[in-house]
Amino acid sequence: MLSRTAELNNHIPGHKERNAIVRRYICRMMEVVFVAIIIGILLSSDVFAQWKTQPPEKSDPVILRIMEGFPPPPDKTVTREKLFRFPAQRWAFRHMREFQATANVRRGNDGVEPLPYALKDLDSITFDTDTKQKINIFDWQKITYTDALLVLHDGKIVYEKYQIGMKPQEPHMLFSMTKSFTGLLATILIDEGRLDPNAFVSKYVPELKDTAWGDATVQQTLDMTAGVKYREDYADYNSEVAQHMIAAGMIVMPPNYSGPKTIYEFLRTLKKEGEHGANFHYKTCHADVIGWVLNRVTGKSLAELLSERIWNKIGAEEDAYYTVDAISTPAAGTTFNATLRDIGRFGEAIRRGGVAKGKRIFSRAVVEEIGKGADREKFKASGMTQRYGYSYHNQWWIAHDKDGTFEAKGVHGQHIHINPAAKMVIVKLSSHPISSTIYTHNIDRKAFAALARSLRDNE
Repeated sequence: MLSRTAELNNHIPGHKERNAIVRRYICRMMEVVFVAIIIGILLSSDVFAQWKTQPPEKSDPVILRIMEGFPPPPDKTVTREKLFRFPAQRWAFRHMREFQATANVRRGNDGVEPLPYALKDLDSITFDTDTKQKINIFDWQKITYTDALLVLHDGKIVYEKYQIGMKPQEPHMLFSMTKSFTGLLATILIDEGRLDPNAFVSKYVPELKDTAWGDATVQQTLDMTAGVKYREDYADYNSEVAQHMIAAGMIVMPPNYSGPKTIYEFLRTLKKEGEHGANFHYKTCHADVIGWVLNRVTGKSLAELLSERIWNKIGAEEDAYYTVDAISTPAAGTTFNATLRDIGRFGEAIRRGGVAKGKRIFSRAVVEEIGKGADREKFKASGMTQRYGYSYHNQWWIAHDKDGTFEAKGVHGQHIHINPAAKMVIVKLSSHPISSTIYTHNIDRKAFAALARSLRDNE
């Protein structure tokens, strides 16, 4: 009888066999790496999102007859559980207040600021994509799942188009463009001396003393360089951002859920990770911390503050709104909803350096502070290579290009693009099936640049 050792040795490959196994393993790993590289290239291309998802025309809620009928058929009904499912989201992003409690942002009684029309045929303007194929403005809107597009030039509407049944009076979900409204309010209070950017957050919100923000400054939080353990991974329901959305009421609370049930409660669970001020990492939780700070400094809710300082001063046509959590707290980083033209009025007030309806509503220094941006070396740590050269400052994306453009951005394709040199403001509202704006960043920037060139050439 063989010994146990000899028996085992009979099952151990010899030298040549081991080498063959290693070679096969290395070859297999090289294949995996090669496939990963190819996928990475595809992920960065303009057309990948369209290849991966349904053609835009097959997701049009009007064609699909989503939410038609009284009641609509079960397979055409949008429920809270379907808000972020494609193609239901193409209807839902214009109807968020029908699914969740909201806080109104009043437009006031001072009258609407007219936006004169000087319409131009911009649909046929062409530009090169990353693949060197030409595309025009009309088709660009289609393949990026645009719901509405507004182009202002020197305060006049030169282009306005609504798709998939969206109406001018309908507020659209802005997602992370909300952060830029929050950042503007914070910058105004800093300019007025009411908020110290170098103070620790815990000075204003003692409840955060034992969290990541206990020794983080307001400025580090505004610029998202404060270190916090928080994953911005929408595909993982165990990630912090998913827990954040549950607490904010955006995602239906799972059965037997025992986690935080409000935004304030959620923020108190987050701990420090890394060094404050070292590098930029995009994390939505910072915006809600700033929202809490604004509440404490002003003694007002975010909805009341935005109405008072901005919305009732820009001559808005419609009230706007935030969706709120279980204790009526707006999510300062994700849940603002407004109409296309009113967002255009907001962007135009910033382009004019704080002037709306012929009156100064905040200091020019506020816009100059935002526009100067932050440390671009710290931005590189984010890994957002498609936004090479950018920085992130006071909750705005700063391009540092020759035209001095800066932007508010939101998932699924929301944009405010401000080009001071071209006297242009673009608002793009979308319902792209892929949440990250990185998928369409390059093609969107090329479209914005093409529109700027055309408007300059025809002045």
